[in-house]
Amino acid sequence: MSCLFELTVICDNHAGEGLLPEHGLAFALRADKNNILFDTGSGETLIHNATRLGIDLADITHLVLSHGHYDHTGGIVQLLHLNEHCPLIAHPFFLSERYSRHPDRPVRRISMPFSVQAALQQLSPTRQCCQSVSSMLSNNVGVTGKIPRTSLFEDTGGPFYIDEAGQFNDAIPDDQALWINTPQGLVIILGCCHAGVVNTLEYIRHLAGESRVAGIIGGLHLLHASPERIEQTLIYLKKLKPDFIYAGHCTGDDVIVTMRENLRDTAVCQLYAGIDIGTVRS
Repeated sequence: MSCLFELTVICDNHAGEGLLPEHGLAFALRADKNNILFDTGSGETLIHNATRLGIDLADITHLVLSHGHYDHTGGIVQLLHLNEHCPLIAHPFFLSERYSRHPDRPVRRISMPFSVQAALQQLSPTRQCCQSVSSMLSNNVGVTGKIPRTSLFEDTGGPFYIDEAGQFNDAIPDDQALWINTPQGLVIILGCCHAGVVNTLEYIRHLAGESRVAGIIGGLHLLHASPERIEQTLIYLKKLKPDFIYAGHCTGDDVIVTMRENLRDTAVCQLYAGIDIGTVRS
């Protein structure tokens, strides 16, 4: 079995005319008669952009969180004010405290906002599906749960810690992705891909029992990647030959250009708020 889908980018670092950009990511996905919100951005543009795009957040049937960083969870409170029924699907670790400690910058708290944590504490347990294993939202749409880390050249993409002093590394175990089984093959939806592109895609191919990857959409977290990691990722994607890659948010604009120059068999496009991707209208 397979299904058609339509995905609209609500939040991204770049935005189309009449929409607002932010450092965050949120997608509206329609597939198998479900209206899925994948991440909520940082909370700065979700309502404005969704309204301009004609997306009614009250109609969302599932909220799927890729991980617990602020730029993917900041709009949760706004969603919950508008939607009293959709379940939240996330890894149990997504509520954890986390920090970023770049050598040339002050330490930053990058957990979800305190207001979001408070709202989730009031959310009915029946609306929270927090588990580390993979699950199916419908016949053709699945969520990975925790992704095994087997690729030696892939890391989380930055100096992440679970404590402000930087004594304990954050492996970001809550990082998860979503996939759709389409007539053309798997379409894979990424938040920040802290587990690594190769780790994520290989795990989804295993879970879905399908080797053909038609497309990849989302953040690939290659902004601060080493030359070796970028080279190895390009080698993998060349062999995989997806039809398209829509990359944005944490991928890195320069990396997107490099991908476009090297992946001649793949249409590589820049994500931006307002873009529609999918097969429903074709």
